[in-house]
Amino acid sequence: MHLRDLVRFLDELSENNNRAWFVMNKPRYDILREEFLALVTALVPQVARFDPAVASCNPKKALFRINRDMRFSHDKTPYKTFFSASITSSGLKKPSQGGGPSYYFQINAQGNLLVAAGEWLPPADRLKAIRNRIIDDPAGLPKIAANKALKAHFGGLQEAGKLKRPPKGFDADSPQIELLKLKHFIVWREDPVGKMMPEVLEQEVLAGFKTAQPLVTWLRAIRTPVADDAV
Repeated sequence: MHLRDLVRFLDELSENNNRAWFVMNKPRYDILREEFLALVTALVPQVARFDPAVASCNPKKALFRINRDMRFSHDKTPYKTFFSASITSSGLKKPSQGGGPSYYFQINAQGNLLVAAGEWLPPADRLKAIRNRIIDDPAGLPKIAANKALKAHFGGLQEAGKLKRPPKGFDADSPQIELLKLKHFIVWREDPVGKMMPEVLEQEVLAGFKTAQPLVTWLRAIRTPVADDAV
């Protein structure tokens, strides 16, 4: 795909985030989206080599729409300024839809490639199930989080939004208390695209996904019970 053209389009969109500009530039968008789809289509079978559960992921359904959901946002700009995709075993992109853990990547208007894997903001019932699994499998997540390759590539689990106090219903003296305080179970890494060739970008995405595969597999094994409260 033409990375330079994609970043240029997204940069111009960020400066002209309105329907009139987008309609005028729709032919450019259509070409770039097809190229991005081709990239995702190439990635799915390669990810399936080390995680067979995603083999049936539909690349078209893996792509996120560029239109923003403005219903609950103060920001009324209609379009996202990045292209993104989420490769999952379920084919669904959002945990609230049952999508569960995923391999995610995006390219934004600043020319950065973000590669991530795991679960971002799982809903209450799912969050409680993950925390219960941390208690029931005390060595599981700590072992994954301490993995040298994962720490070297991603720097460890993200702690954005981490609770200051123990979550409701969990012992403050638990050896896993710091993991129990997390509200996301995800790793990510952001690098500039620069003059990166498409095949290099593809390998960067795959390298991140493969490194994070144990985290995705551990999360995927957790079954979510009937909805309950979690804090």
